[in-house]
Amino acid sequence: MSKSRILIVDDDESVQRTRALILTAAGYEVSLARNGFDALLQLKTPDIPNLIVSDLNMPEMSGFEFLSVLRRRFPQIPVIASSGAYVSGDTNPRRHHRRRFLPKGFKSSRISQDGR
Repeated sequence: MSKSRILIVDDDESVQRTRALILTAAGYEVSLARNGFDALLQLKTPDIPNLIVSDLNMPEMSGFEFLSVLRRRFPQIPVIASSGAYVSGDTNPRRHHRRRFLPKGFKSSRISQDGR
């Protein structure tokens, strides 16, 4: 039985390493991408991930742009969007058609959900 594959897309190396260590210890196969362009290049291989965890605030290609392309090309891949830049109010990414959003760097482990 093969391991589930997770792609972590984040420009912050410490966030990447921390998530990769946790997920690898839990038995997942983890790949890393520095930004949306890097992630899209990795998705050209036959072994697409089972899940993508993506930052929203990245240089070169924002997470919003990446997720927009991803939804069109790979609608079957589930995504967890996370960022330390969007916390609440008018800047909350839930307003940008994200169903679930995980803020980075906060003590609460709750995942915001639209309309729930």
